[in-house]
Amino acid sequence: MERITHWIDGQAWSTPAADRQGDVWDPATGQVRARVDLADGETVRLAIDAAAQAFPQWRDTSLARRTEVLFAFRDLVHRHRDEIAAAITNEHGKVLDDARGEVARGLEVIDFACGIAHLLKGEHSEGVSTGVDTFSLRQPLGVVAVITPFNFPAMVPLWFIPLAVGAGNTVVLKPSERTPTAAVMLAQLWSDAGLPRGVVNVVHGDREAVDELLVHPTIRAISFVGSTAVAQHVYATGTSHGKRVQALGGAKNHMVVMPDADLDLAADAAVNAGFGSAGERCMAVSAVVAVGECADELVSRITQRMGALRTGDGRRGCDMGPLITEEHRDRVASYLASALDQGAEVVVDGRSVTADGAPEGFWLGPSLVDRVTPQMSVYRDEIFGPVLSVLRVETMEQAMELVAQHPFGNGAAIFTSLGSSARTFARGIEAGMVGVNVPIPVPMAYYSFGGWKSSLFGDLHAHGADGVRFFTRGKVVTQRWPDSRATGQMPGGPDLVFPTNA
Repeated sequence: MERITHWIDGQAWSTPAADRQGDVWDPATGQVRARVDLADGETVRLAIDAAAQAFPQWRDTSLARRTEVLFAFRDLVHRHRDEIAAAITNEHGKVLDDARGEVARGLEVIDFACGIAHLLKGEHSEGVSTGVDTFSLRQPLGVVAVITPFNFPAMVPLWFIPLAVGAGNTVVLKPSERTPTAAVMLAQLWSDAGLPRGVVNVVHGDREAVDELLVHPTIRAISFVGSTAVAQHVYATGTSHGKRVQALGGAKNHMVVMPDADLDLAADAAVNAGFGSAGERCMAVSAVVAVGECADELVSRITQRMGALRTGDGRRGCDMGPLITEEHRDRVASYLASALDQGAEVVVDGRSVTADGAPEGFWLGPSLVDRVTPQMSVYRDEIFGPVLSVLRVETMEQAMELVAQHPFGNGAAIFTSLGSSARTFARGIEAGMVGVNVPIPVPMAYYSFGGWKSSLFGDLHAHGADGVRFFTRGKVVTQRWPDSRATGQMPGGPDLVFPTNA
């Protein structure tokens, strides 16, 4: 059976005995396809030491050389995108086209990072006082940690690492142990692109590895994406140990459909955004809020479109693949039972799906639950699966209040034909990313990704300008060069008056 190992100091690395290993499943077959080494504290410390040793030389490497590596890495990821996508499908289960799309979105961040020389430029002011100039600059932090989830094993590492490396930092990546292969492939491509040894390291592991990263004194900053409970732990532990932390947590993304909306467009969007990647996206639409009299017709059109979806092995050209594990599949399915018990109507029940794949696969078909109320667990919780809930309200104000009252504030969208409604929604909605007739408002790489409330812990979002700021420290230099040779006089003596810009 394949063994997946760590990547430390520019090479594959494993403990001789591999005392701690985990199973890597193929969700479409229900079979273990590989074993992954799980790092203990000592292994994590080896990776951190390698990154620390590489930092001084990489920090002092010219921007021109760093940019050259980024361009080479971008070319290699582009050339190997199909192999990376295949590895994602094998371990996560998402269909191949979706996996290719994930790699494409990661490439957008590499494109952005290739402009790192411009992104790191400071400012300069001449003559802020007599003979005094001031300029600003941004400098790397040192060794940073990146902890990423199972659902985007290529894209999320690419949200962070190109900017961190481009800014002059060195990195220890801890990917999900459920989907480890893409991280190792990316590490190899970094090496092939000419990145020096130790600048990017990969350690696989569970909580033991994560906790070592959170408390190790050499780690200066931590980027995390995952569940809200773990994000809270990462943020609290990391910051209490003096680290800069951005921890992106859970979501319950709302899609508000107004009576004046194009209902065909809205129904297509709800299906695409609700069931893509089997709903295992932090930006998936999981709550459709139908306003006014459009609810019955909207539910009907969504139901019709769901009937055409084909669930099965992502390597067979299906529309939706399996869930990541059997345990997660069962947990998601339990929400359908609880919704019925709590008075909702299960319009489409994915538990009865006939999948185009091995019977042992972790299958749950697209599911639609109507007449959901805010008190129901199917609405309150982040389900992270192919369950779409429909809530009914009378006004847009009531819809916006629903979003405001929910603890998550990642993304929200409105479907409408009225500019006034769109503007009111965009300005007032309690969410960090907003779509207008766009169901999944993930911003382009040169804007920043992140939510509000319990969807984000920390002040700075991912990629874009916030990403550059997160991986650097600002410094302001004020200087003067008095020339006693020109004046024949030395500067005056002590003066205890507070200096002014005279």
